[in-house]
Amino acid sequence: MLRMAQPIIHHRTAEFREIFKRASENLQYLFQTEQPVLTLTSSGTGAMEAALVNTLSAGDEIIHVNGGKFGERWGNIATAYGVTAHPLAIDWGGAPSVDDALAMLDRHPGAKAFCLTHSETSTGSYTDVRAMAAALRERFDGLIIVDGITAVGAHEMRFDEWGIDIAVTGSQKGLMIPPGLAFIALSERAWKAAETSTLPKFYYNLKKAKKSIATADTPWTPAVTLVIGLDQALEMLRVEGIENVWARHDRLGSSLRAAVRALGLTLFADPPSNAVTSINLPERGDEFYALLKKKYSITAAAGQDHVKGKIFRVSHLGYYDEADMLAVIYAIESALTDVGHPHEQGAGLAAALAVFSGTENPVEVK
Repeated sequence: MLRMAQPIIHHRTAEFREIFKRASENLQYLFQTEQPVLTLTSSGTGAMEAALVNTLSAGDEIIHVNGGKFGERWGNIATAYGVTAHPLAIDWGGAPSVDDALAMLDRHPGAKAFCLTHSETSTGSYTDVRAMAAALRERFDGLIIVDGITAVGAHEMRFDEWGIDIAVTGSQKGLMIPPGLAFIALSERAWKAAETSTLPKFYYNLKKAKKSIATADTPWTPAVTLVIGLDQALEMLRVEGIENVWARHDRLGSSLRAAVRALGLTLFADPPSNAVTSINLPERGDEFYALLKKKYSITAAAGQDHVKGKIFRVSHLGYYDEADMLAVIYAIESALTDVGHPHEQGAGLAAALAVFSGTENPVEVK
C-alpha cells in the first residue's frame, strides 16, 4: 500500500489519533463486537501470550486443542508462565469434536480457559468455533479463547454473538499488510478475569491498552506505518462488506480444492480452512515443490515437523482474487506435467472455473 510509503507522522498527534480511532472502530466491525479491539505492536504470538498472562495466574489450568504447531503453542505459552496445560490431542489435519471437548471438561473440571485454533495454519484444517463455543458455554464458566490469526477476515467470526471471550489475529494474514501488528478482543467475562490475574505483564498489560484506546492512543510507541496501512486495509474490507469477504474466501478455497481433486491430488486437512489449503505431495514431490518456485514463480509453504516433505500449503486469504487462484492452479498443473503425474491437462482450471461460474456447488465451510 502506497500510504505506508509516505513520510512518517508522530504518534502523539491529532492526525495519528484520527487514523487510529477509525482503524479501531473498523476492527470492531471485523470482529463483529462492541468490545474494544486492542492493537499490539507484535506478531500474533504476542497477542496469544497477552491473552493468557492478562487473565490467568500461576497454578491455573487450561485445556488447549493440539492438532498442529499453533494449537501446540497455546500449551507452550501457558507452561512458560507456570500454568498447567492439558492438551486435547488430535491427528494433524483433523479438527476437534464437540464430544471430545466436553470429555476434556469432565477430566479437567478446574480448567480456567479452553483454547481453540480457528484455522490451523500448519495443517490447513478448520475448527467450527461457533459450534464449539455453544457447546462449551452450556457446561463451562471459564474463558473460551480463540486463535483467529489466519481465520479472522477469512472465516465467519461473530465474537459477541458466539460468546467468545478472547480472540486474536495478526496483520499479515486476512488484513493484507506486513507482519508486526496483532489484535485482541476481550469479553466482559475476560475483563473480569483480568482483575484477578497475577501473572507478570508489562508491555502486554491489556488494562493499560484499554485505558489508552479510550482516547485513541496506545500505551507504548505503535508501529505507525503499519497502523496507517491497517486503516486502509480495513476500509477496503468495510467497503466490500464482511459477509462478502467471507464468501470470497470460501469461493477461492473451494476453487482450489476442486482443482486439486480434478488433478488427481488429495487434500491433507478435513475439514479444510478457507485461509490455506494443504495438499499431499505427488510422486517426485520434492522436485514438484521446487519447480513451483523456480520455474513457475509460485511460493507455496512446506509442511512442518512430521509432515515436512509430505504436504505443501497454498494460501488464499487477504487480497487474493480469482485470477490469482487460476495462476496458482496453472502452475500446479504445469509442474505436475513436468514430474510425470498423470492428469488431464486443463482439468484443474476447468474445475476452478466451474466453481467461479456457479456450475459446481462447493461444500461451504463456515
